Amino acid sequence: MTNFKLLSLFILLFSLKINAQQILSEQKRAEVLDLILNERFTNLLPELMDASGIDMWLVISREYNEDPVIKTMLPATWLNARRRTILLFYRDKAKNTIEKLAVARYNVGKNIISAWDKEKQPDQWKRLIELIEERKPTKIGLNFSKDHNIADGLVKTDYEEFMTYLPKNMHSKVVSAEQLAVRWIEMRTPTEMIIYNQLVDITHDIIAEAFSEKVITPGITTTTEVEWWMRQKVTNLGLETWFHPTVDVQRSSEKLVNHLYSFSGRPDDLTILPGDLLHCDFGITYLRLNTDCQELAYVLKPEEKEAPKFLVDGLKEGNKVQDFLTNNMVKGRTGNDILAKSLEEAKNAGFRPSIYTHPLGSYGHSAGTTIGMWDSQGGVMKDDGENYPLNTNTVYAIELNTTITIPEWQRDIRIMLEEAGFYEEDGFRYVNGRQTELLLIPRVKSHQGN
Repeated sequence: MTNFKLLSLFILLFSLKINAQQILSEQKRAEVLDLILNERFTNLLPELMDASGIDMWLVISREYNEDPVIKTMLPATWLNARRRTILLFYRDKAKNTIEKLAVARYNVGKNIISAWDKEKQPDQWKRLIELIEERKPTKIGLNFSKDHNIADGLVKTDYEEFMTYLPKNMHSKVVSAEQLAVRWIEMRTPTEMIIYNQLVDITHDIIAEAFSEKVITPGITTTTEVEWWMRQKVTNLGLETWFHPTVDVQRSSEKLVNHLYSFSGRPDDLTILPGDLLHCDFGITYLRLNTDCQELAYVLKPEEKEAPKFLVDGLKEGNKVQDFLTNNMVKGRTGNDILAKSLEEAKNAGFRPSIYTHPLGSYGHSAGTTIGMWDSQGGVMKDDGENYPLNTNTVYAIELNTTITIPEWQRDIRIMLEEAGFYEEDGFRYVNGRQTELLLIPRVKSHQGN
């Protein structure tokens, strides 16, 4: 059985019983990460290089100033690049081979073999040029890009050094590797998607516990305390979070403020009260993948056993806006096109939506198809790099809100939602479901007897 099949079987069996308390040890995580890297280098990278038309890809980075791409290529035991690390990938499509070399003093894990003996050639740049001249590539891809920040990791100094050493007659071969870099960052393998289901499940479990009587005592607990509880929970589980959690409140006695208020500028230590609609923004990092989730909870008043119908209906409206968006996610459409069509359809149906969905994966705000920004609902400029076509086997944070009027509160509120979704050949699906019912604080329990 191949390593890939063994890994898939291991993860599948493990995930059947997984919950938020069962996290892989550091050693097991390293084994999984390195096997995934092997899968990506062996199966995914040749396909991406062929699609981009780049037969040689150079990823050049220095210790503690890492290119965002190289950070996704390092083995589990490499937490940073070492000195100057140069990775050379050469694809010979005719022979169906791919070389993975390091112009470095060491092998970069088991996948990338050192091709530099400093005792034979003291100059690292000269050794790189020797390797290039031996292979005679037609295109040399470097990570520079005006439009995609994650594909712009080559620093000015290294670019200038490389171009100084590269023979003049080869300068015309140098091209931006932005499409290759973006595709490498955005594409997920089948094994990664098995893992992703677990990540989102853990994320949902933590939110459910945070938004419960285990953590919140109405009239006493503050929003800040819940935020720090979530942060501490992640640490206690041996995980990381890529941004600080936020918890905010909408209630009948306050007017709706601007969207940014929910994430920045809201008051600290706001005491949570019965009748509040709570909203959180929360994500974790595990096995080099990231989640990003927003969910809603209602704090029951003493006489209530369920949330008010107007809030239940509000969540349903938020789900309908999600449907307008995900139904418009069609391969090849740009983020701007998806945004425009989704907003038009939702508004024609009587909703007041705002859509700001972003790629999710190796980074929280990752590379790929961005569908709107909260402050750019008319679309983004073409030269911002966000007007990019939707590709299959990619993950997104389906992030949006819809404004609804609550006559009972005599005010507007926002239903803000965010869930991980996967776009594959068969279309869109949520990675691990989505919120369709409000979380209740406290959970309603049935009592028997007189």
